Amino acid sequence: MNLDPVRRVADAVLYEGYILYPYRASAQKNRSRWQFGVLMPPGYAAVDDSERDVMQAECVLEHSGQPGVRVIARFLQVQRRTSQSGMPGMSGPARSWDEAVEREVEVALPGAGVLGRGRVHEFVIPGGEEADGPVTRRRQRLDGTVSVHASPVPGPWQAVRLRVRLENRTVAQAATRDQALPSALVAAHLILDVTGGKFVSMTDPPAWAAAAVAECENTGCWPVLADPDRGRQVVLAAPIILYDYPELAPESPGELYDGTEIDEILTLRTLALSDAEKREARATDPRAAALIDRVESLDAGAMRRLHGTIRTGDGPVPPGERAGDDPGVPWWDPGADAAVSPETDSVSIGGQQIARGAMVRLRPGARRADAQDMFLAGRIAEVQAVLYDVEDRPYLAVSLADDPDADLRIAHGRFWYFGTDEVEPVPQ
Repeated sequence: MNLDPVRRVADAVLYEGYILYPYRASAQKNRSRWQFGVLMPPGYAAVDDSERDVMQAECVLEHSGQPGVRVIARFLQVQRRTSQSGMPGMSGPARSWDEAVEREVEVALPGAGVLGRGRVHEFVIPGGEEADGPVTRRRQRLDGTVSVHASPVPGPWQAVRLRVRLENRTVAQAATRDQALPSALVAAHLILDVTGGKFVSMTDPPAWAAAAVAECENTGCWPVLADPDRGRQVVLAAPIILYDYPELAPESPGELYDGTEIDEILTLRTLALSDAEKREARATDPRAAALIDRVESLDAGAMRRLHGTIRTGDGPVPPGERAGDDPGVPWWDPGADAAVSPETDSVSIGGQQIARGAMVRLRPGARRADAQDMFLAGRIAEVQAVLYDVEDRPYLAVSLADDPDADLRIAHGRFWYFGTDEVEPVPQ
């Protein structure tokens, strides 16, 4: 199994929140980093209830009798960079910054090991120190274990509940979180790979495995199917919420680290930094320097791809390249797509064809989250357009029949939007 595509997704997990916009050490939010998947040394975790020293992933695995399992535990080792005279190019008296070194621990079990007593693998990540002029980089030794064990799932199925635990066993004396971080496993996650078997989806299990999945105990992570070919041989157990078969958008030109932002927005914000701010960001961390350089080198085509892509069964279709598009009409203008006509299209609801001008009664669905919908339930509205989303599901743009400002709202294109299952035709 080629795990390179899985590693690319895992790398995004590894560096989730590594350094946050505006990428400067002086920024307040970069003074409280390392929030995802942090396994502290047990001594510190024992005195701080908000921290843990163990990550556990459990999932259901069906097999052919002799499954082999490979576990890859991945995490960052904190590398503390210090300088007696402050960091070159950084504003203020900043004298330290936490960089990171990628680490992997691999454990392989043949079938007899998976179905037998399992395995506990101890590992050591050595510390070290390097000096470069006034700058010193130090790493603390890390000790830990990866344990793998399986227990049979009751019933006629050949299946086991697979448990993988990653533990930090580093001995360290630390009174604060900042002091404990060099002895932590940061952004820890697991990649599980099986031969002679298949994992069961934890988010959408088959009926026979539902009870076994419900009994699985996951601590600090959640396992999802992650095969690049959408099979069931690979699981990624990450400390952030993912869905089965996560993937990176090919339009994204590179990691932006501040994963709660949209690529286009964050790219534009980064370009808007002053020259002094960019110099400080480059001096803060080598990855921040590479990010700034990459963002400044994006051409118009790359920026346009960031603006949005519609994915169809035939693959991604960038704006302006969809079938029927008029190159003289902006992609966001409804007139750009000749395949639809909101003002003349109709849709069947309750056996009636509903088009512009039809009257409907509003029945907001339970899936909606807008508290204002309670004021719309039962109101009569006039259909102004029949629209379709990117998955070709129809919905209606409507105006309230008893709204005294309806003409003004219609003139400005201000409508209410409802799915076809949220309205009832009103006889006219």
